[in-house]
Amino acid sequence: MINKTFQFDLKDLNLTVSQIENIIGFNEDDDREFVTDLIEELLKESQEICKIKAQYSIFNEVKFNNENKSIEIDNVVFDVKKIVFNQIKKSDSLAIFLCTAGEEIGIRSRKAMQERDFLRGYIYDVIGSETVEAAADLMQDDLERAADSEGLKITNRYSPGYCDWYVAEQHKLFSLIPENFCGIRLTDSALMDPEKSVSGIIGIGENVRFNQYTCGMCDMKDCIYRKVKDKSKKIKVRSGNI
Repeated sequence: MINKTFQFDLKDLNLTVSQIENIIGFNEDDDREFVTDLIEELLKESQEICKIKAQYSIFNEVKFNNENKSIEIDNVVFDVKKIVFNQIKKSDSLAIFLCTAGEEIGIRSRKAMQERDFLRGYIYDVIGSETVEAAADLMQDDLERAADSEGLKITNRYSPGYCDWYVAEQHKLFSLIPENFCGIRLTDSALMDPEKSVSGIIGIGENVRFNQYTCGMCDMKDCIYRKVKDKSKKIKVRSGNI
């Protein structure tokens, strides 16, 4: 089994104010200058508080059951459902990954919300989500280069809780990886701590492919990335709180 670990600085991720603004959304009468300044402030602060880590492990002992749309990794069976199964079923091996932005940004988001500074809390939350996804992108880019050097390709990454794959199967994922992987703990309810963390699998093989846009395959309505594309879903922001 191949393991590889990463530590990233926030500046490695190239997060921008406009990227955060795009997710938050604006109405015509919003105080955009105030929000832009606040995003700049919190991005700078996040540079100091985010402890960004990622890691993946590659497993070669994998089996695919087309009848019940499940996969088996080192004798652990995952009920990944149809969407995920169809995207990875041609894989020769699978990478299990974890990535986290660290705990502090989630702590500050919750504290701001408790103090009713909802805009600040929401921006922290969005920065945390974007940070962990951008770090996962860098981790996946490294995996893609490693696969390419062996004449192989990779799939998109797929996580429990999405595309009908039950979040409870996080427990199975965590059973296959070293304890304290990236410093992430799994709760009894299968949620990750720190909360700004992602986990999942990536297929590797000669006959797999990467899809540039996969939201069309998923019916999850409250996904943050689907909302980015739905311009009708915007929050109204003011100088101070939402």
